[in-house]
Amino acid sequence: MKITSTVVPCLAVLAVVVIAAQGIAIPRATPESVALDAGRLKEASTLLNQFAADRKISGAVAAVARNGKIAYLDAAGYQNVETQTPMTERSLFRIYSMTKAVTAVAAMMLQEQGKFDLRDPVSKYLPEFRDVRVFVEPGGQTRAPRREITVADLLLHTSGLSHRTSELYRTAKVRSRAIALPQFIHNIVSTPLMEDPGTQYRYSEGTTVVGRLVEIWSGKPLDVFMKERIFDPLGMVDTGFFAAAEQRGRLTTVYAARPGGGIEPFDIEEVPFTERPALLEGAVGLLSTVPDFMQFCQMLLNRGELNGVRILSARTVDVITANGLSEAVLRARGGGMGWGLANVNVVVDPTVMKDSPNKGEYGWDGSAGTIFWIDPKDKLVTVLMTQSSPANPDSLRQRFKAIVRSAVR
Repeated sequence: MKITSTVVPCLAVLAVVVIAAQGIAIPRATPESVALDAGRLKEASTLLNQFAADRKISGAVAAVARNGKIAYLDAAGYQNVETQTPMTERSLFRIYSMTKAVTAVAAMMLQEQGKFDLRDPVSKYLPEFRDVRVFVEPGGQTRAPRREITVADLLLHTSGLSHRTSELYRTAKVRSRAIALPQFIHNIVSTPLMEDPGTQYRYSEGTTVVGRLVEIWSGKPLDVFMKERIFDPLGMVDTGFFAAAEQRGRLTTVYAARPGGGIEPFDIEEVPFTERPALLEGAVGLLSTVPDFMQFCQMLLNRGELNGVRILSARTVDVITANGLSEAVLRARGGGMGWGLANVNVVVDPTVMKDSPNKGEYGWDGSAGTIFWIDPKDKLVTVLMTQSSPANPDSLRQRFKAIVRSAVR
């Protein structure tokens, strides 16, 4: 594996609450029984409700688990302000880049089966990558890269590929939810790399390429593989690439800041999440709920297992949730925060990370206002979901996280 080169009401005893729609028992506990301060967690709800009342966001759903038990799960505000549809535990969110962690897990399941090696060149499976070029200088002449892009480069964002929101990719129309994965691959290899592979961390569309590789390695469409191997085993019944007819009433509306204050609905994609997209996008394509994603996160915290179902080996989870960047690339990124193969930020030096006191904490976010973090030292999982642009108005994430951290006893 090594690469070299609402607060839960106070109860006297632990309760097991069954979310019937999921068909899965989710253990819940009083905050105090898992060494969390109930008063501080109530402040977290106050914060979310205030943001919704002030129309900085339409609403939110959040959960906190410790020691494998949910001690906090609350919904604030509205799924849709205009119709006054309230947020609920089962509200459905566009999780955007939180998709990356799911795709990375899918890939590593296949790595454990011997389908590929992380050091393999991507061109071994996608021959189009043999012809990629790299800019001599941005927007200028191109040359052959000094080495090929590896699978690990895609997962670590050291491939030289760029991001879907970059001017380069927008101009070249690299990404659209209306195109299929093979066309996406053609588009991305036809656009030069920003730098040589392995030389720099650049957040990119590499994980969508990984999604295509999952299809090749498994012989199944990405959505089918994820459903069969991840979502069904983990009880993630609401997670997928679009909202089916029976789910659409739970799909949250995305809101953007309105000039002069307040919020207004925002059409974030040309192909809406109520339709099956042509592009099964491993980087940003999934919808999910807070309970669903808590299942996924708890599996990672448990080192690959949940409710008797093993998704990955403990060793694999240890590797992919640790920093995988080289020393040089890590220093260039600032040194305090690394990046793992699971497509997560990883705290390397907590002395420079104001809101992450524990080394080894990891997680990631999404561009429409979702975030998760997992702290193995304190056995803590937190998921917060909104649907807003900008994604983090008035530092909501940091303020929410600070309250949760202060609740740890």
